[in-house]
Amino acid sequence: MRLLATLATLLIVVGFATGASAHAALVAVEPASGSMLASAPKAVVLRFNEAVTPGAVQLIDGTGRARDDVRVDASGEAISVAVPPDLPQGTAVVSYRVISQDGHPIAGSVVFSIGVPTGTKPPVNPDSGLSALIWLTRVGLYLGLFVGVGGVLFARWIAWSMTGTTVPRVALAVGLPSAVVSLGALGLDLLGLPPAALATMAPWKVAFATTAGPASLVAIAAMLLALVALRSAWYARALAFIAFIGVGLSLAMTGHAATAPPEMLMRPAIFLHGLGVAFWIGALAPLVALVSKPTATTLPVVNRFSHIAVPVVATLALTGLVLAIVQLERLSALVETRYGLVLSIKLALVLVLLALAALNRFHLTPALARDHEAASALKRSILFECAIALIIFAVVAGWRFTPPPRTIVPETPLAIHIHSDKAMFQVLVSPGKAGVDDFVLQLMTGEGTPLAAKEVTLTLSLPERGIEPMERGASLGPDGYWHVRKVELPFAGRWHVRIDALVTDFERIALEDELEVA
Repeated sequence: MRLLATLATLLIVVGFATGASAHAALVAVEPASGSMLASAPKAVVLRFNEAVTPGAVQLIDGTGRARDDVRVDASGEAISVAVPPDLPQGTAVVSYRVISQDGHPIAGSVVFSIGVPTGTKPPVNPDSGLSALIWLTRVGLYLGLFVGVGGVLFARWIAWSMTGTTVPRVALAVGLPSAVVSLGALGLDLLGLPPAALATMAPWKVAFATTAGPASLVAIAAMLLALVALRSAWYARALAFIAFIGVGLSLAMTGHAATAPPEMLMRPAIFLHGLGVAFWIGALAPLVALVSKPTATTLPVVNRFSHIAVPVVATLALTGLVLAIVQLERLSALVETRYGLVLSIKLALVLVLLALAALNRFHLTPALARDHEAASALKRSILFECAIALIIFAVVAGWRFTPPPRTIVPETPLAIHIHSDKAMFQVLVSPGKAGVDDFVLQLMTGEGTPLAAKEVTLTLSLPERGIEPMERGASLGPDGYWHVRKVELPFAGRWHVRIDALVTDFERIALEDELEVA
């Protein structure tokens, strides 16, 4: 009994001992990516929308050599990479992998050139099957938590027998090593290491430092308790229930959904959602075994599960709706983002599950009460539910690689302000990167009042790349600003910008400046 209390306390304390966290995104770089500099900067500063932890940060100089003499400092939302003073001329690359507070890696590269640009490329991180390993272990973990722990709960609290516990035993046997390997795989991903590095301490150390570390420990503890609960002992039912609670806790401790603000709403929502999934999906395999060989106790067990499943499914639907609304933020994200597409597929599969559950509850279960021959139809329906549930696990495991729309930080347009005694021009360039950009020109007098113009022309050139001046006419929009849409900027660099505004038939105002395009 003392051991039971200790394990229960461990699950509860670890489960709620997590701080506020979210999903990081890079919001600013100094100097800007794509900058053309006369000399090497003292440091490259990466600023994120939340505090991050450096995972792997690498500097490649203009000769293509990876430098091992860089110093990386982290301070809240900023990562500072000290640049060696002897950095040669050419294009340098800062490749970074940092750890978001929800335990996921954020990776990217910053490019800047000293003097003349060269062909230095960001380092290619060979995947070597790491993504497949992460996905497989995630699916295995779901099997252990939902099919394994949920199946044990059904056996101890609903069926009151060990009939049909073979599948939960196998799921737990799969889930336990999956939980361990998934933690190591996370460390590999955070550091950009190949799978062979699992034999070293580095990936395990960095993974345990994230929120995924305690969450994995709770998941492992829950599955171990479920295995012990399979034994015929007086404390088996209590262990099964504690293991069941551990499923919700492990999910509520880390990940995109659990760490989304407001956490006071999201953590309980994912906790209840996880419990609902474990209760429903965990019961399927034992139910198949029960209806395969109907006895006098089969119908009471099926009825007992059906009555409890109604509020459970309602809770699943409500918490799922809350999680989807917070993560998506807008309905269009269902089709505009990869996260939304995964959610759309999941929702379609869940609707099939709900239809099958309704068929079982309102047609096949009453039919079983009248005729035991209906057991075969009920068995086929439950087996179909099992297959759909496995597909959902496989689909949802893909969320590991897709940040939710709420974490996507919109790109801030480039802005420059050009002024003289006669006029001030505000120029916004969106998205402000090499490629196709839109220009918005706001014309004002020297006193800051709107400047009326008959005609406005935008001229761009990039002499260092041999781009001669290209002239584009602007059109006046209903917002009172002048617009030049779909301007092709083929290269990053310091573009020369000239704006000519024809104020009267006899007066033209021309202002020019430089624009740093990433």
